[in-house]
Amino acid sequence: MAKCDSIGNFHHGLIVMKHLAVKFCGFTNSEQLQSAVSLGIDAVGLVFYEKSPRYVSPVQAKSLIDIVPAFTSIVALVVNISEQQLIHLANELTFDIIQFHGDETAKQCQALAKKVNKRWIKAIRVNETDNQQTVLQKIIELKQYGASSVLLDVYHPNKFGGTGQQFDWAVIPDNSPLPIILAGGLTPDNVTQTLSLPIAGVDVSGGIEYAKGQKDLLKMQAFLQALHR
Repeated sequence: MAKCDSIGNFHHGLIVMKHLAVKFCGFTNSEQLQSAVSLGIDAVGLVFYEKSPRYVSPVQAKSLIDIVPAFTSIVALVVNISEQQLIHLANELTFDIIQFHGDETAKQCQALAKKVNKRWIKAIRVNETDNQQTVLQKIIELKQYGASSVLLDVYHPNKFGGTGQQFDWAVIPDNSPLPIILAGGLTPDNVTQTLSLPIAGVDVSGGIEYAKGQKDLLKMQAFLQALHR
């Protein structure tokens, strides 16, 4: 019988079939979103952080969400959002998962997510002083407070994601208690390298764009082809 390991790989004897979940993030255009979901991605991300060039208002988001089919997860990316703002967002829109991408503590994430009865993930912004142990400790804390997964992105002093830069993948722990989603600087040219990493999924935004918030169909296709070749 096939056995599934902690990051979702199925083992049939000595054969390992690795499938990475794929999230395309930062949609602002309905036609581009339609193209993306037709390619069979696992999740789409909408950015509700007003300082981001990929920000969408709740009104814009409604028309985008209406396009997303069943079994494709909708992820709401928020940064240091207030309880009142999050409750308003959840009342106005249908989404599946909250992605906290700011300075929120694990405890704050848990409390906010409970207010709207949503599953949640948290971005850890990896900096140059981090190593496997420091990253692992942060993941363990998120697990203790009920996170469904963790997203690893590069630290930037003035930006909360969307930098197009990578961190040192050597700091990714191989014994994480949560599934790891890798973000930061991924492109069709380098995503194949992630197949050897102890991760469960990848999250890309700038690497599939021709301009910020504008997705490129050929790049989206190339990204998926590189993973599935």
